[in-house]
Amino acid sequence: MSLPIPSSSLPVVIVLAAGRGERFAASGGATHKLAALLAGRPVMEHVLEAVRASGLPHHLVQADTSRPGMGDSIAAGVRATADAPGWLILPADLPLVRSESLHAVAGALAQHAVAVPMYQGQRGHPVGFSAACREGLLNLKGNQGAALVLKAYQAMNSIAFLALDDVGIVTDIDTVEDLLRAELLLAAR
Repeated sequence: MSLPIPSSSLPVVIVLAAGRGERFAASGGATHKLAALLAGRPVMEHVLEAVRASGLPHHLVQADTSRPGMGDSIAAGVRATADAPGWLILPADLPLVRSESLHAVAGALAQHAVAVPMYQGQRGHPVGFSAACREGLLNLKGNQGAALVLKAYQAMNSIAFLALDDVGIVTDIDTVEDLLRAELLLAAR
């Protein structure tokens, strides 16, 4: 169930598409994982479709040699949208994520500093961060992602863990086998 979100306080979905996809290539992938075809369309196009369907504003962070890790990419996305009331951090390799899940996370930010979606006890994406997290997100560097920000807000009991019925929040594409699994899950929808 999604909470209503006032249109003036919509968080921005930061779509992270800056990774090198090395595990996908090592598993036999012939293209970058975000360009790999899933049901005839690139993986990243599925993600962007869900983001567009959500109606939430979004910002795409693509490859840049000055941003070597996920933390750097998150910081770049937040810096580019610094006046936003919050952010949903969404890796571009989650092609089955549903727009309803984006809304649920965005809605939780109205009452919590951080919102973490869960599927059957497993943490997923997008993770939502309110404006209170801005400085912490802007200071991220390296491959840690936003783990330090999460840890700080968890210590303050300011995190909402949202149980969602969306396998797409935990179905990322890191290997060719992951792509085949996603193909089966998509066909079963």
